[in-house]
Amino acid sequence: MPGTDLVRLRLALTAFFALDGFVFAGWVVRIPAIKEQTGASASALGLALLGVSAGAVVTMTLTGRLCRRYGSHLVTVVCAVVLCLSVALPPLTHSAAALGTVLLLFGAAYGGINVAFNSAAVDLVAALRRPIMPSFHAAFSLGGMIGAGLGALVAGSLSPTRHLWGLAAAGLLITAFAGRALMRCEPLTPADSGRTERAAPRRLDRRTRALVIVFGLIALCTAYGEGALADWGALHLEEDLDASPGAAAVGYSLFALAMTIGRLSGTTLLERLGRTRTILAGGSTAAAGMLLGALAPSLPAALLGYAITGLGLANLFPVAIERAGALAGPTGVATASTLGYGGMLLGPPAIGFMADWFSLPVALTSVAVLAAVATFIGFATRDVKTA
Repeated sequence: MPGTDLVRLRLALTAFFALDGFVFAGWVVRIPAIKEQTGASASALGLALLGVSAGAVVTMTLTGRLCRRYGSHLVTVVCAVVLCLSVALPPLTHSAAALGTVLLLFGAAYGGINVAFNSAAVDLVAALRRPIMPSFHAAFSLGGMIGAGLGALVAGSLSPTRHLWGLAAAGLLITAFAGRALMRCEPLTPADSGRTERAAPRRLDRRTRALVIVFGLIALCTAYGEGALADWGALHLEEDLDASPGAAAVGYSLFALAMTIGRLSGTTLLERLGRTRTILAGGSTAAAGMLLGALAPSLPAALLGYAITGLGLANLFPVAIERAGALAGPTGVATASTLGYGGMLLGPPAIGFMADWFSLPVALTSVAVLAAVATFIGFATRDVKTA
């Protein structure tokens, strides 16, 4: 593929990563309003939010097959359309059960597009022979920051219905332009079209499988924290620190901004510190930040804690996926990614039940505990050679 086409492909994929973060953040900042609308308890809301992660996990393996059959570019565009349409559905619900049902569709589209554009991005990284993957994840975080910031601006003046319907319209418009550019680029790994030319993957030995799972646990700990801040961060600021809806939405915006900064500097950080020290520094920073964010008695201190947590978590997931992929190729990436999404699956209901049993601030300290676990795993696997 000519260099200009590779540049066009990179720009189109970057747009879809940013769109994904933009739409997802626009949804999460309206969770408090949707909770009030449905009259759900904390535990019922947690089960409803489980629909997002459940839909995502279930569709991951199916999306991989669709990408092999039809190509990752087409699957990315289709999933983007479904994602934008489904984000408009939560304001139409008036019970936790109905909310959970529509969130299954939203989660299925969210999981599908993540598999599809990450597959395309991996192929592009291989073609360019440059470590540009952190820039795509930075685009996701930047989109999340913009989506959350916009949500903070309109939370006090627009109803959830008008906000999320406007978000859907904007997302479809972006999909139309970026999708056209993406579909004009030939996939770097063509669809199989029913043929079986690819060699069967080598069988992994027991040690390699175990190490892949261990790295997947780092991804799980990280995704748990991201999901917790997305689904419960704003609610904690509103209910426990008496923040306004706009101020509460700023919390996730700061978290997303910190994630963006951390990922933009991820390549440099890895070159200077190496993977093990990056995990150690990131995990310990995230643990300290979340303790501050969950237990601080004032809104400014909690917001600072959210930002520190974002910096700490920023590169843990990419490093974990990279290490798993270096050990076991695409099989390792798929396994670690599934475990990571399992963290998002576990997070919402776990936080909800712990909030009912204890309190939401105490429940959020579980993010700090799992960040510490990721730090320990990084230290324990410091001598493992993956490349």
